[in-house]
Amino acid sequence: MVEQAPEGWTDTERELWEAFRRGNVFDRRSGDADTDDPFGDAVWGPGRTVRARVLAHLLLAGPAAATGRVASLRLNGVSVSGALNLAGGDIGHYVELRDCRFEQKILISEAGASTLRFVRCLIPRMEASRLATTGDLHLARCRIPEGIRLTDAKIGTDLLLNQTVLGCDRFGRAVSADGMAVHQDFEADRIEVHGELSLRTTRIGGRFSLRGAQLHAVPQNRICLNAVRITVGHTCYLTSSADAGWSGSRSYYGSGYGQVAPPGAPSTPFRAYGQVRLSDARFDGACLISGEFHLEGDDELSLRRIHTPELRFACRVRPTGPVSLTRARVGNLVDTPEAWPRGKHLGLTGFVYENLRPAAPFTVQQRIAWLEGASADFQPESYEQLAAALRRDGADDDAREVLYAKQRRRRQTLPLPARIWGRVQDATVGYGYRPGRAGLWLLLAWALGSAWFATHQPEPLKLDERPHWNPVLYTLSQLIPVVDLGQQGWNPGGLSQYVSAGLVIVGWLLATTVVAGASRMLQRG
Repeated sequence: MVEQAPEGWTDTERELWEAFRRGNVFDRRSGDADTDDPFGDAVWGPGRTVRARVLAHLLLAGPAAATGRVASLRLNGVSVSGALNLAGGDIGHYVELRDCRFEQKILISEAGASTLRFVRCLIPRMEASRLATTGDLHLARCRIPEGIRLTDAKIGTDLLLNQTVLGCDRFGRAVSADGMAVHQDFEADRIEVHGELSLRTTRIGGRFSLRGAQLHAVPQNRICLNAVRITVGHTCYLTSSADAGWSGSRSYYGSGYGQVAPPGAPSTPFRAYGQVRLSDARFDGACLISGEFHLEGDDELSLRRIHTPELRFACRVRPTGPVSLTRARVGNLVDTPEAWPRGKHLGLTGFVYENLRPAAPFTVQQRIAWLEGASADFQPESYEQLAAALRRDGADDDAREVLYAKQRRRRQTLPLPARIWGRVQDATVGYGYRPGRAGLWLLLAWALGSAWFATHQPEPLKLDERPHWNPVLYTLSQLIPVVDLGQQGWNPGGLSQYVSAGLVIVGWLLATTVVAGASRMLQRG
C-alpha cells in the first residue's frame, strides 16, 4: 500500500510528496529568467510555494522510497514559507535546492546529514552550529543577508561558498565558523562578505580558497577575516580568481563548482577592506597572498607566528597599512619588491625564513631597504637572518653587503663618541667589509708621506753609519713598522716626527680594522 500525503497539504505539496518518494526533481521554474530569479521582485504564487514544515516532515519523517528508487529532496524554483526547523534532526536523504526562496531562516543546528546543496538560493539566515555532515555542504551563489553560523560544525567532505553574497548579524559577523572542521576543501571563491568572516581554530584538511573574494568590514566590526589559529592541510589562497564568462551559449567558471576558465579570461583580485588576522595559523602546503589589502586606521594584515613551508607574498597593490610577520616561520619566501608596505608598516621581529625565492628581480639594496623600512628600531636579528639566507643561496657578496648595512644602522643607536669612531671605520675600511678602501688609504698616506719626507730629510742617528736615504721606503716603513726596509737609522725631528707617528697610527688602524672585519666574515661563513 502506497503511503499518502497527510491531510491538509496543498496540491503542490502533494506533488512534492510523490517527487520525494521517487527521487525526482520538483521543478517549478517557468523558463523566464526574470520570473525565475530568486533574488528578483517577481511574485511566486501558490503553485510555487511549499511550507517549511512540509519539508521538515519529508526530511525527518518522510515516506518510504518508491520501489527501485532513492528518496531525495530536489527542488528547483520553489518558495519556502515559514522557518525551516531541522535542529537536532537526523537527515538521511540527499538534499539539493536550486533557485529557491526562503521567507525565514533555516535552523539546522546540531543536526546530522549526508549532503546538503543550496545553489543560487535566497536564505535570510542559516543557523547550523554543530551541524555534522558525512558529505558536502554547498551554498554556492546564494544570498544570505543575515549571515551563517557554523560554529563547531563538522563537514565530512567539502564546504563550498563560491560566489555567495553574505550580510552580517547585529554583532557584525557574516560567517561565525569558529572551531569548524572541514575534512577536505573549503572553497569560497569570489565570495562577497559584508561583515566578519570568522574562522578561529578552524581545521581544514585540504585547500582553503578565497580566490577573488571581496571582504568588507562593517563599522561595528573592523575585522573582515579572522582566521586566528586556523589549520590548513594543503594551501591557502588569497589570490585572484577567473571571472564568470560566456563562450557561445555555455558559461565557464560561472556555476560555482570549480570549472577552469580558459587562458586569458578576466580575473577578479582578492580584496580585503578591513583587518585581516591569520595569526598562529598553520599551512602545511603553502600560503599564497597576492590580493589587495585596503587598511585604514588601526587595521592590520597580521601574519604573526604563522608556520608554512612556503609564503608567497606578491601583491600587485601595496597594502595601505601595517603587515606583521613577527615570529613567523616559513621555508621559502616568494615575494616582489612592490608587494610590501612602506613607511615603517612592516613587522619582521623574529621572522625566520630558510630561502629567498623572489618572484621578480629583488636586489640586495632593495632587500636592505625592505629591512630598514620594517621598523624605526634597530633589529640586528633581521639583518642576520637576511645575511644567512643569502649565504645559503651562495650570494656571499650580498650577505656581506647586508652585514655592512647592519653596522651602519647600528651606528645610529650609539652614543656620540662611538658614532664618531663608527664614521671613521665606515669612511676608511667600511667596518672591515670594504678592505679595498684600506689599500686606497694606504696609497694616499704613502704618497703624502713620501712627498713630505722628500723635502724634509731626517737627521741620521750616527753620521758614520748613515743609511741610504729613500723617502718612499722610509714612509712605507712607518706605515708598516714591523717591516725593516733599511731606513731605521734616520731620526725625524720637529714636525716630521709627528708626521711619522701619524703614519704609524694610520697603518695600525687600517691593519687591525681589516683583520677584525675578516675575522667576522670567517666566523659567519
